[in-house]
Amino acid sequence: MKTNNTLTAADFLPLQHGDDKAFIEQSLSLRTSRSYWGGVWFRLRKNPRAVISLSIIIGLLFFTLIGPVLWTQDPNQQALGLVSMAPQGERQALLVYEDAWQAPINYSAGSITENETTQGLTVLVAHTEWVRLTWQPVAKADRYVVYRNERKPSSRYDLGLPIGETRWQGQHGFEDRLKLRAQRYYYSVVAVIASEKSMVYSTVNVKPRQAISLLEAQLQGLVDVNQAESSTPVLLTLPAHPLGTDALGRDMLARLMHGARTSLTIGIVAPLLFIAFGIVYGAVAGYVGGRVDNIMMRFADFIIALPFLLFMILLKVAFGIGPGESGILPMLVAMIILSWPSSARLVRGQVMQLRHEPYVDAARLMGASSAYLITRHMLPNVLGVVLVSLSFAIPSAIFTEAFLSFIGMGVVPPTPSWGSMSNDGVKTLLTHPHELLLPSLFISITVLAFNLLGDALRDALDAKLDVT
Repeated sequence: MKTNNTLTAADFLPLQHGDDKAFIEQSLSLRTSRSYWGGVWFRLRKNPRAVISLSIIIGLLFFTLIGPVLWTQDPNQQALGLVSMAPQGERQALLVYEDAWQAPINYSAGSITENETTQGLTVLVAHTEWVRLTWQPVAKADRYVVYRNERKPSSRYDLGLPIGETRWQGQHGFEDRLKLRAQRYYYSVVAVIASEKSMVYSTVNVKPRQAISLLEAQLQGLVDVNQAESSTPVLLTLPAHPLGTDALGRDMLARLMHGARTSLTIGIVAPLLFIAFGIVYGAVAGYVGGRVDNIMMRFADFIIALPFLLFMILLKVAFGIGPGESGILPMLVAMIILSWPSSARLVRGQVMQLRHEPYVDAARLMGASSAYLITRHMLPNVLGVVLVSLSFAIPSAIFTEAFLSFIGMGVVPPTPSWGSMSNDGVKTLLTHPHELLLPSLFISITVLAFNLLGDALRDALDAKLDVT
């Protein structure tokens, strides 16, 4: 390698045999020839935002299409014993059978020891279907109040939730069926004497065993419908809930998967249809021009002026959909009818620029028809702009479906969708926030991914940004 710019006679000698071939191959390897769409794909792959958004969209499609095949739980199957549960895996549960239990009643008041506290507070049965308590009766007690707490009481005023009281005088037993979980509880019993609660109480701690009733097991398909009662304890394996359950005990993961099918179907099908109509409408208006173009675009302006929500309500009435029924079809029709003018205006402007291009005039002189000019010369040249418009229309349609379902105008339960799940989750936001956060998170991620893809696609379609 020379360290100065001085040329010698050797620099002007001809290339040796074979050097010209290597030089030409090296030059050709440095210069890559791509088609227009090849360049678009090359620039798209070089954009980190595009790669991330495409990965998210592919993951969502896998979650939507393949997920329900792998995760076969019924999204509408209710498990009232598993209401608003946190994420959990498979676990064993004891199969229990319903039996009528009568709390003991002591009618012989004279044999009761004079005291103010319940002695011998005992747990007879403890599982998540019911907890049965009994205690020694108190003299002159009118009734007993039973409290339940998740931590050990520190005083008479810290007994927890009053879950019930005995119904008859002398009754010294109680059965708790109030939303029990497999966790530790502290039960306290206070006697009421002469309409005043005693300041003395008795407390017992218990951790109910996970159980499931025969009827619930039959409804969930865990046992045969004709399963008979057995004296031998039976253990069943309860299905896992990786994302927990909702307020009706339905599996959140299964509902998110099936809700994705509803939300993405509406969010993709509706834009495809109204943008396809807008392409044809705008291409005809831009190519014909003149008075026809003026009339067609004034009609598009009239469509834009129609209020979406009012039109949605009118369509629901026209389709005969009453309160509490899903309005998927009216929502699709409303989106298609009212959303096409934006794409029509975009395509019209592009076609008006292209119709005076030299290659269009040459094709017209060669006898090409108007339909041929539009479909073979103009629409392919506006396809890039249409793809960008489509990538932004999809998240807008997804958000519109979520909003309408959230206010009860779109998809309603039991049909799952991300919007209707968010509506259900608002009711339990303070106690079980995952029921709202999970569908909201899926909506946000999907909308963000499509918006990032549209932005990256807009940059990729600019050939000036091509690099080799």
